[in-house]
Amino acid sequence: MSGSLRENVGKKDAKALRRSDLVPCVMYGKGEQKVFAVPQTAFQRILFNPEPCYVEISLGSEKFLTMMKDIQFHPVTDIVYHADFYELSDNKPIVMSIPVHTTGTSVGVMKGGKLAYKQKRLKVKALPGNMPSEILIDITNLDVAQRVKVQDIAAENYSIMNPKSSEVVVVNSTRAAATAAATEGEAAAE
Repeated sequence: MSGSLRENVGKKDAKALRRSDLVPCVMYGKGEQKVFAVPQTAFQRILFNPEPCYVEISLGSEKFLTMMKDIQFHPVTDIVYHADFYELSDNKPIVMSIPVHTTGTSVGVMKGGKLAYKQKRLKVKALPGNMPSEILIDITNLDVAQRVKVQDIAAENYSIMNPKSSEVVVVNSTRAAATAAATEGEAAAE
């Protein structure tokens, strides 16, 4: 993302920037805050990306690695009105919302159960270099009525901020799974 530093700060200046399809932005974190403007079209790649991402901002000859902290939209037109960026430091941990994905085919789903995500994203605290792009959970051994909790997830070089007892993924029982279990029980009794 390439921007230009703003000389004036205030409502008049912000309105003039918005009329010329620029978004007033602020960056803080290391040292003093920087006030700048970015073209409206530069936000499309960031806003419509479901994965967590860092944003590299170029202001003249300087480049800064940041993450979007806050964004404001116009209440009627939904165009970006203002954005806040946080400058990242290699030795200071950050917190981001990371998507949860599953791998494998669950035993419980094969029996007719239904896989349900209780949480599709988890809050993760890590250094910027150790931040995962996704949290993968292997559900191969998950049977009907079994669940994966936050405490069951192996986290290397990062920590999950959600409560340890909260459920992430569960295989719910369905009529098909109950019927299959009853049929297996009758076959075992014979």
